[in-house]
Amino acid sequence: MNLSVLLITFGVIFVAELPDKTMIATIVLSSRYRPLPVWIGAALAMVVNSAVAVLAGRLLELLPHRWVEAVVAALFAGGSLYLLLVREEVETRVGEKEAEKARAGHRIALGAFVVIVLAELGDLTQILTANLVARYHSPLSVFVGSAAALVTVMGVGVIGGRALLRVLPLATIRRVAGVVLAGFAIFSIVQVATS
Repeated sequence: MNLSVLLITFGVIFVAELPDKTMIATIVLSSRYRPLPVWIGAALAMVVNSAVAVLAGRLLELLPHRWVEAVVAALFAGGSLYLLLVREEVETRVGEKEAEKARAGHRIALGAFVVIVLAELGDLTQILTANLVARYHSPLSVFVGSAAALVTVMGVGVIGGRALLRVLPLATIRRVAGVVLAGFAIFSIVQVATS
C-alpha cells in the first residue's frame, strides 16, 4: 500500500464530497431519523461505490498513459467547473415525525444505503476515484483513501453537517472544492504536456 497515494486520494475525495448532494442527503436523513443507522447505511454505500469506482479505474489503466492523463485532466477540469458553476438544489421535506421516528434501525440503515448508493452512482467522486486508480496504479491505496474519505464525510454529515452549514455556506464549500479540483486539472495538464 502506498501511503502518499492513500493520503492524496483521501484529500481529493474528501474535499470533492463535502459540497455534494450525498452529504446533503445524509444531513437530511439524519435530521429525520436516528443518526447511527443513517451513518451505517451511508458508510456501507460509500464503500460499495468506492469498490465500483476502483474497478472502473482498473479498466482505465488499460488505455495508453498519455490518454489517461488527458482524461484525468479533463475530468478534474469538468468537476471543477461543475462545482464552481452549477448550483446544487436540495429539497427537504418534513414528513410525519411520529411514524418516521418509530422505524427500526436496520430499516433506516437500509434506506440510507439505497438512497446513497443510487445518488452516488456516476457521481463526481466516483469518477475521480476511477481516475486516481488509473493515474497512480495503486488500486488498494486509492480504494482505502476514497472509502475512508467518503465514510468520514458521511460522519460529518450525520454529526456536524447542520452546524457546518451554519458556519460555512454550501456555496463557499463548493467554491473551495472547485478551486482545489482546478488545481489538480492544471497539474494534470502539465503532466500531459511534459510527457
